[in-house]
Amino acid sequence: MRRRVAILSVTTLILIGCGSSSNDSCNKSETEVSGGTVTKFETKEMLGKSLFFDQNLSLTRSTSCATCHDPEHGFVDARYTVEGDNNPINGALSVGDDGTSLGGRNAPTAAYAKFSPAFDPAEIKGGQFHDGRAATLKDQAMGPPLDGAEMMMPNRELVVERLQENPKYVASFKALYGETVFEDTNASFEAMAEAISEFEKTDEFAPFDSKYDKYVACIDGGKEASICLSDGKWSDSAKLGMELFFDKNQTSCTMCHQLKDESGVAGETFTTYEYDNIGTPKNLVALQARADLGLADANATDHGVFGLDTVTDTSKDGAVKIPTLRNIAITAPYMHNGVFQKLSTVLKFYNHMGDGGTGAREPNNPETNQPWGEPDVSTSINTEELIFPKLDDTKLEALEAFFETLTDEKYEHLLKK
Repeated sequence: MRRRVAILSVTTLILIGCGSSSNDSCNKSETEVSGGTVTKFETKEMLGKSLFFDQNLSLTRSTSCATCHDPEHGFVDARYTVEGDNNPINGALSVGDDGTSLGGRNAPTAAYAKFSPAFDPAEIKGGQFHDGRAATLKDQAMGPPLDGAEMMMPNRELVVERLQENPKYVASFKALYGETVFEDTNASFEAMAEAISEFEKTDEFAPFDSKYDKYVACIDGGKEASICLSDGKWSDSAKLGMELFFDKNQTSCTMCHQLKDESGVAGETFTTYEYDNIGTPKNLVALQARADLGLADANATDHGVFGLDTVTDTSKDGAVKIPTLRNIAITAPYMHNGVFQKLSTVLKFYNHMGDGGTGAREPNNPETNQPWGEPDVSTSINTEELIFPKLDDTKLEALEAFFETLTDEKYEHLLKK
């Protein structure tokens, strides 16, 4: 949190930044506080932005939302995925505020999360987190500050005390949520979560400016697809990948990763927000790392959405939310447990499961040169929607090339890494 103090005649004007690494200009007004003048955030979105980057809301004041959802890296945790890092779990799990604890699953991207509908236990659709345990973005934002393996605050009261240490927050919360907001701990804690969720609903999280989006906009502008592909300098491999992706006779990608009724339309988020068990292998290394810390049983089973009290459909045992493919090429590691380091491995795994996981194709994980491994739950794998013809290496590489076109413009430089 940056502070800039300026002496203006008799009045001291205290300006406290928005908390963003870019520290861009904020919508703000002024209010009198203890005889001085302090700026305040004029919108919930700008307040939420400051809160999103505020490390003071964690126990040791060293972790913020942005720590595990880095805006410079697709809003995922990129701390332990850099080249040369020797972390044994390779970024599969996020490290908590104490520098030791490990989260239970791979941190999902916060990008485009605003489009997930509120969790519906009847349809088993929508929600936040890999298991949908938070119905909305606001509900999700209330989780990490109090999680014992994340920001590690012991209770809501301490979080609210930390908020009130900042005079700019005090002025802003009162202006946006009412003068009495801090008289009720629950009200102020939930106001904090709502402000963060309002920031997460801004275009900063969902710019829709990838190479694919520009192709769609070109078509909407009346040009032929071939011209739009040529103007966008699409590689032949990426063109083939897009064809494969949307062709249900060649792949089953769109069964889970197409929301709109038609291909090539604006606003596609590349997920149906449903839940599926696709037989993802357990991440034994990550499980053992948590067990060594006394955080979990190394043999624990992740039941996914079926672990919620509101879900009783046994066909969803082990099912997790289908993720967006937006920025997928730069948000490794992959799957809900971070078991795969490379996108090419994910595609080979799908190729393996495309015949029901018999082992007739892609029998080994190329990252380990060993068989893929057992899933958490094997009795409810959705093999029906996974079945598709075998893809050769050229087609697998083409799909990966297409996925690279789903990268937001500000992250395109990361593709080279």
